[in-house]
Amino acid sequence: MTSLRKLGSSDLEVFPLALGGNVWGWTADEAQSFAVLDAYAAAGGNFLDSADSYSAWAEGNKGGESETIIGKWVKARGNRSDIVIATKVSQHPDYPGLSGANIKAAAEASLRRLDTDYIDLYYTHFDKPEVPVEEIIGALDELVKAGKVRNIAASNISPERLQESLDLSDREGLARYVALQPEYNLVSRDTYEGPLRDIASRSGLAAVPYYGLASGFLTGKYRPGTTVDSPRAAGAAKHLATERGPRVLAALDEVAQAHDVPVATVALAWLAAQPTVAAPIASARSVEQLPALLGVADLVLTDVELGRLTEASA
Repeated sequence: MTSLRKLGSSDLEVFPLALGGNVWGWTADEAQSFAVLDAYAAAGGNFLDSADSYSAWAEGNKGGESETIIGKWVKARGNRSDIVIATKVSQHPDYPGLSGANIKAAAEASLRRLDTDYIDLYYTHFDKPEVPVEEIIGALDELVKAGKVRNIAASNISPERLQESLDLSDREGLARYVALQPEYNLVSRDTYEGPLRDIASRSGLAAVPYYGLASGFLTGKYRPGTTVDSPRAAGAAKHLATERGPRVLAALDEVAQAHDVPVATVALAWLAAQPTVAAPIASARSVEQLPALLGVADLVLTDVELGRLTEASA
């Protein structure tokens, strides 16, 4: 059984891979989503990452489709107490922003869609610098005190605003962020390394990186001269045009071959081994895509291999 990882200063213990819910209700319908969720849970997975806005961008969707599928699955399987559900506020078309009133209204809407009494981890999805941190943390604190949210976290936030929020929580004895969700992967390191990671390390925050596979680029399926049929193909293929992209792929190939595992597993294992990282996020549209992601729980890279990948991605 894969050992769970403690999430920052919280009492949550999570599987070393968070399953991304951005595809549920978009490129994966309910039946496909249930199959992926079942396979993930069967492997010991317990950490689901969603947002109230997933997947408002898809034609015919309103936002909240991902949460609705999670709610239906958890109810059908009767496993709510075994699953750590993370979701986010600020981007739903009907609940935009981080005003105190909106945070509370959006949380109620998420609870309804998730068909649950509480959210384990509630993120501010995109920080809104025009809203004082006092208003944001105050509203989140009310949700925690009411038992509707167990822990709070931040995503897409500047180091300055993150530190200001933590200082306020400490000073006023309010709910405090326990985790941070930055963009972070082998071809995007400066999006987290530096001041943001320094604060996380100093303050005991766990990092739960998104785009862990760089929109699919770090699966290794994007190569010079290949065409991939995916909604994310353009975003992933752009890395081939950089010096770093092919260099990282070469290092990944080398390490993957040594362990006889998929390239994606190695990319996630590098991420999972980085300071402060509790669990990278990756999503799967089908059960067939899952093994390469789940492999991160068992793959331990040597210091030499980690160094090789770090050097290639510099």
